[in-house]
Amino acid sequence: MNNSDRSKKPHIIGLLPAGGHATRISPLPVSKELYPIGFRCVGDEFNLRPKVVCHYLLEKMQLAGIDKAYFILRSGKWDIPAYFGDGEMLSMNLGYLIMNLPFGVPFTLDQAYPFVGDALVALGFPDILFQPEDAFKLIIARQQASDADVVLGLFPTDKPQKAGMVDFDDTGRVRLIIEKPPQSNLQYMWGIAVWKSTFTEFLHQYLITLKAKSNLSQLPEIPIGDVIQAAIQQGFHVEAEAFPDGTYLDIGTPDDLVRAVRQFTAFNNNLS
Repeated sequence: MNNSDRSKKPHIIGLLPAGGHATRISPLPVSKELYPIGFRCVGDEFNLRPKVVCHYLLEKMQLAGIDKAYFILRSGKWDIPAYFGDGEMLSMNLGYLIMNLPFGVPFTLDQAYPFVGDALVALGFPDILFQPEDAFKLIIARQQASDADVVLGLFPTDKPQKAGMVDFDDTGRVRLIIEKPPQSNLQYMWGIAVWKSTFTEFLHQYLITLKAKSNLSQLPEIPIGDVIQAAIQQGFHVEAEAFPDGTYLDIGTPDDLVRAVRQFTAFNNNLS
């Protein structure tokens, strides 16, 4: 990559898979991605409005220079486009795609295949709260410096059974991703990612092979981490950007939803 290529601003498209049913915290009056967690200021600090959980993710994408993103929805989650509309609330361009096969996140993400082209893809999960604020900015910078096919943002966790655990070397090269092991000596899980069109194409071709199986509907859901691991085994360059002081909170589980509500209520009480 020459210096002129490095100076070009990359074209990045955010993808937010929102095809789940939130069965672990059901019933809900809204899609879980629109669950209010804390408040946002409208105009001034005294004019507060509820802030929905996926708003935090979109803000972090925007901070990294991402101004275009797609929600990928299952049929029925029309409250998400009704709430965000074209993205004016965030000064972003938002679009909405409808998922087809309900067999897991990889199939949901592949619905964006005709729309992302050669762009870098930034993946974030819209029911997750995480820090640091500049996490996407940092993993994009690492991808631009290394030209890796995939860069993962890593967060410390003591709950490996809930996460995709990552083994990486001292240079940040990812050696192995293990999805939800019962226990693990690994300290970091991955929670966000950015990838080149090389991986977008790999994912698409990988799923074509799976779709050819007659028993696809009877197989367990395939995590996107398993597809990234398959790419590693095929020689893809996958790197990690670890956030040792980072946090990662999935509101899709009852205990973490309670933690999130308490945490952001306390934060907003401190503002008043």
